[in-house]
Amino acid sequence: MSRYVDLMLFDFDGTLADTGGDLARSVNYTLRMMELPEIAPDVILTFVGDGVGKLIERALGGAGDEQRKNEALEIFSRHYEKHLLDSTVLYPGVLETLNHFRGKRKIILTNKRLCFTEKICDGLQILDYFIDIIAGDSTPFIKPAPQLLDVIRKHHYLRRDQTVIIGDGVNDLRLAKNTGILCACHLNGLGNRDDLQALQPDMTFGHFAELKDLLA
Repeated sequence: MSRYVDLMLFDFDGTLADTGGDLARSVNYTLRMMELPEIAPDVILTFVGDGVGKLIERALGGAGDEQRKNEALEIFSRHYEKHLLDSTVLYPGVLETLNHFRGKRKIILTNKRLCFTEKICDGLQILDYFIDIIAGDSTPFIKPAPQLLDVIRKHHYLRRDQTVIIGDGVNDLRLAKNTGILCACHLNGLGNRDDLQALQPDMTFGHFAELKDLLA
């Protein structure tokens, strides 16, 4: 039985777009420039989800003070901005699903920086599907902070029982549990599916087309 929703909140990395390859290459470019050993891409992907600052901090490990972290962040940001569409693509079924839910209000809610998110959305030609993008540097809060729902409510009508967050990470699921909204977890994104299922989401899907049966 499908669940009726009026507002759809979409995570970005690992949910709408497979950004992992470009993120990993920019991280390893940064490490090379910092004269540090590179990290396997699948390990780097476990660092994704809490914003670019945490991504770089985790990649550096204990290698450096705050000044060194800022230097690494600057190197990463310059490189990623130039290469964020090298291999990034939409997940299968995303366009079909966005068109299916054309009549629903849709917002991107991501811990990624706004400039990166907008540039990728523009390149993948999906900007027009969304009424808003709330990014990691758009507000003082990032997922899973429950205050994000108050931020959204200031600009958009929201009923918790008719709002769903669609994401591939534990932060998306924890935001749902922290606020009482629904959660649909993408099990084939960048996040760990075992971690997601252990938190008992309302719905799970492996292919975006399945959302057409899960939500109404």
